[in-house]
Amino acid sequence: MGDFEFNEKDERDEHGERNLPDGSGGTEPGNRPDEPGGVATVRSYKDVCARLGFVMSVYFICRILGGMITGLLVGLSGDNGRTAVYIMSMSVTVIMVYIVPLLATAIVFKSFRHYGEAGGLRALYKKPRRLARALGTFPAMYGLGYGIALLTLLISYLISRVTGGQTFIEDLFRPTAADPSTSVANAVVMVFLLVIVAPVLEEIWVRGIMYDALKPYGCGIAIVISSILFGLMHGSMHMLFYTTALGFALGYIRYATDSLFVVTILHAIINAVAAGLLLISALAGSVYGESRLFNTVFNIYILAMLILIVVGVIAFIMRIPVIRKYKIENVWSEISPGRKTALFFMSIPVIIMLVLAFNEHTNDWLRSLIMV
Repeated sequence: MGDFEFNEKDERDEHGERNLPDGSGGTEPGNRPDEPGGVATVRSYKDVCARLGFVMSVYFICRILGGMITGLLVGLSGDNGRTAVYIMSMSVTVIMVYIVPLLATAIVFKSFRHYGEAGGLRALYKKPRRLARALGTFPAMYGLGYGIALLTLLISYLISRVTGGQTFIEDLFRPTAADPSTSVANAVVMVFLLVIVAPVLEEIWVRGIMYDALKPYGCGIAIVISSILFGLMHGSMHMLFYTTALGFALGYIRYATDSLFVVTILHAIINAVAAGLLLISALAGSVYGESRLFNTVFNIYILAMLILIVVGVIAFIMRIPVIRKYKIENVWSEISPGRKTALFFMSIPVIIMLVLAFNEHTNDWLRSLIMV
């Protein structure tokens, strides 16, 4: 991704003990990740995995509850005050999908104390190394993500030919459904959420708290697991591989720059592409109604995106030698990355989280069961 200076930080206190992800300093006997024999390391790692599974389960439960509350608001409003109800629904979404899970994660991992001692948000958003070079990774990252989205589209299309289902083209090419009938006010609210709220809160949550919780066990596994969770939390089977791939790229840049500054900006730029299309479609619909203007804009958008995908994939291939040169150090080498990943998915809270994620990514059968 560029000629970054990749220096793995060995976070130890003045006594030479490695700091634990919960900010405890790692000084308690039998709970040090670097203790000989690795038993305490595995126990500590399993504890982090269980905590991640728990907070992600909270997240998916909040999504279910948020959907129920939003549906209730829409049902009570009818056709009156649609914009006000839309803003209220978006407020419920922000609270239930972002604020509550983020606070739960911060509490579980004692992040208020941990980041408070480290300088607060300034520790996460400190000035990154080689800012311009890091921002220059956008074409490669965007091309890689949407290239994988196209591959997913192809597989979906092949399956649909057999099953007679839909190909979900709109889900892949329009991360936020660009409906010409969307009002301008609603579109502005959605743009604000996509470009400002989502990138800031998601990056603090995923590549801030979650990444730092896993970092003592290797930045590689921190990138892998945080990326998988990032993909799952978007709640769409057809965006799962796309968002996971973007998560890998953002996680790599987080490691390279040791800051959330660049990844938050890149995340906002990616969301701004979809948000811009949504806003243009709303303006076109309000001025011209159901006209050809929206279709023209959408076709131009698709063409530009396809060009960017080709350029991005080429840029990514050209950067592979540089990426190989800067391998991420495995600070916990006694256990392979594959074993670490397996331990994560074997955790009971993680299994519960996967069940809830499967519900969110399919037909939402849990909510239907509750509503019966």
